[in-house]
Amino acid sequence: MKISRRSRVPTFAVMDILAEAKARAQAGESIVSLCVGEPVTGASEVVRSRATELLAEGDLGYTEALGAPALRIALAQHYHRWYGATVDSGSIAVTTGSSGGFLLAFLAAFDVGDRVALARPGYPAYKNILIALGCEVVEIDCGPQQGYRLDAAALSAASAAGPLAGLIVASPANPTGTMMSHAELAEIARWCADHQVRLVSDEIYHGIVYDQASWPGASAVEETASGAIVVSSFSKYWSMTGWRLGWLVLPDDLVPVVDALAGNVTLCPPALAQYAAIAALGEEGYAAAAADVAGYGAARDVVLAALPRLGWRQVAPPDGAFYLYADITASGMSSPEYCSRLLAEAGVALTPGTDFDSVHGQDWVRVSLAAGASNVQEACARIEKWQRG
Repeated sequence: MKISRRSRVPTFAVMDILAEAKARAQAGESIVSLCVGEPVTGASEVVRSRATELLAEGDLGYTEALGAPALRIALAQHYHRWYGATVDSGSIAVTTGSSGGFLLAFLAAFDVGDRVALARPGYPAYKNILIALGCEVVEIDCGPQQGYRLDAAALSAASAAGPLAGLIVASPANPTGTMMSHAELAEIARWCADHQVRLVSDEIYHGIVYDQASWPGASAVEETASGAIVVSSFSKYWSMTGWRLGWLVLPDDLVPVVDALAGNVTLCPPALAQYAAIAALGEEGYAAAAADVAGYGAARDVVLAALPRLGWRQVAPPDGAFYLYADITASGMSSPEYCSRLLAEAGVALTPGTDFDSVHGQDWVRVSLAAGASNVQEACARIEKWQRG
């Protein structure tokens, strides 16, 4: 029987490593996993308690396709709290994770054959979802020579081969942890508006920022009048990965489009997660999340202090998120071999850069700091010992 060509997207190498790490741990091996971007803390007590109360109160039915009004109002208040921005709750669409948000945003904004640009290295699901939807992905090299950042000049060069329909940016970025300043994001937003390019801003790591002068991150929420889409999530800052809850801030022209798509694709996001997430947007929820971020900062300090002993040649500036992206060419191995041997011989799981960069990724690995400072310290000690032979 037929299998669609567009479904033939690559799997994540990290999932293979994670599966092997779990199998080794279940077999009794001592494994330190720094391969997945999943906070070890999980959802805060206030969120879990609210979920318990909701279940005790009775069954939960469908919500509106764009999400429960109470959660959308709370999210609008969140934007005022963090950015001083006025956002109409009617422009917010709650989604089944940010992954569901990207799918809805791309379906709403792009047609088959549209050229959509993104940075390389970058989160692989952007590219793979776009390919599955029949879009042409235009990758723009954003490695060390470019300071890991996109700019208007790079976008103009990318559009010379044909007009762009869209651009995806992420700040803080996965896998590099680098951030755009307010001025840099504004420049990109102006370029997109001037060239009729739909800007999609991935802001799921906002709040996980290590320089208070840059906190919580530059947002494109003020650019929605020019057609920009903001994507965010409860998974990272609020440590609610398995709750599968994200959201979009949409320009006016896309609200009815996404409403219709959401009703057909998912009916609604998980109701329990929606109502429990309102508690995450209260004082206790913010306080718990801030404590988690402090833990990532401590883990970041551990690995930065260990860098001279780890043998990694260069590291992307880890301004935000909970990752460190490192060049391992001094090892003489490709990143898939390096990660495979490191797991087998030292019990440390990292992610090969080939997940994020099909051109240069064999020279890089991603380290997740979400496992906490003690696990990162143990992993660094094991890597040092392993590399000494």
